[in-house]
Amino acid sequence: MLDLTRVLTEARIPELPNPYFGKVRDCYDLPDNTRILISSDRISAFDRILAAIPYKGQVLTQTAKFWFEVTADICPNHVISYPDPNVVIGKHLTILPVEIVVRGYLAGTTGTSILTLYKQGHRTMYGYVLPDGLRDNQILPTPIITPTSKAFDGGHDEPLTAEYIVSKGILTKSQWNTVSSKALTLFARGQKIAAERGLILVDTKYEFGTDEAGNILIADEIHTPDSSRYWLASGYAKAFASGTRPPSFDKDIIRSWVAAHCDPYTDKIPEIPAEIIAQTAQVYINAFEVITGQAFVPDTSGDTPLARVRQNLNPWFR
Repeated sequence: MLDLTRVLTEARIPELPNPYFGKVRDCYDLPDNTRILISSDRISAFDRILAAIPYKGQVLTQTAKFWFEVTADICPNHVISYPDPNVVIGKHLTILPVEIVVRGYLAGTTGTSILTLYKQGHRTMYGYVLPDGLRDNQILPTPIITPTSKAFDGGHDEPLTAEYIVSKGILTKSQWNTVSSKALTLFARGQKIAAERGLILVDTKYEFGTDEAGNILIADEIHTPDSSRYWLASGYAKAFASGTRPPSFDKDIIRSWVAAHCDPYTDKIPEIPAEIIAQTAQVYINAFEVITGQAFVPDTSGDTPLARVRQNLNPWFR
């Protein structure tokens, strides 16, 4: 039975320097050009924090760890060490200003997704021409890259093309060739391993950055339930034939509950029931186990998750 009281809501640690607090991660930049990234259990949607989900941070960190390890031969990554189940010590990178999204299926719900654009009548998008007659959630003839600008200032991401990225100097030609090639190779590896687990890796996003020498590394996370869309392969054919959404890890439990009980963009978020929190925690744990093929072992050491994180990060205190 999971102890749902063990939640890492935040990791504000005054003994660590140069903090940066994101929606999900609490980060600290160290003087030796490395960075501490702590994955909290916060879950965000509608541009706000909704709740904290027990063990979510551990799930995401350990899922990314699995993928970083099985793709290290394709692309070097930022990881130096894992001093705690929720923590990565990584190289400090200059993040490239383009978010690389690879899509293998005509899917998605956002304004920049290819399904949304396709249903609006667009056939040329992101520098590709898609054929007429494709149906919702249909496999594409070949995976494509749909890059967007990174909205660092809180603005909306904008669709880009490879030609625009290079011509405007957002990335050099060499950088674009490297990230696009590596992204497609990473995606192919991800699809292969996912298929062995009975899953379909539908689409995913990658963040790349450069180190001090200008080498391109992959950063952030890779092929996690938060950065990727997975479908359950066993139910895909039936869903596609009937025109319904293929079965997936339904992480929208909390989003759907909140949207049904308030206007999530303007109203105060009502208290989310414990059973909804518990269901969401179980979804993340199930996703970890299916994706990695490993049993999830919650780390219950320390009086609290924050106390454990502090203890494990003590060697990095000033």
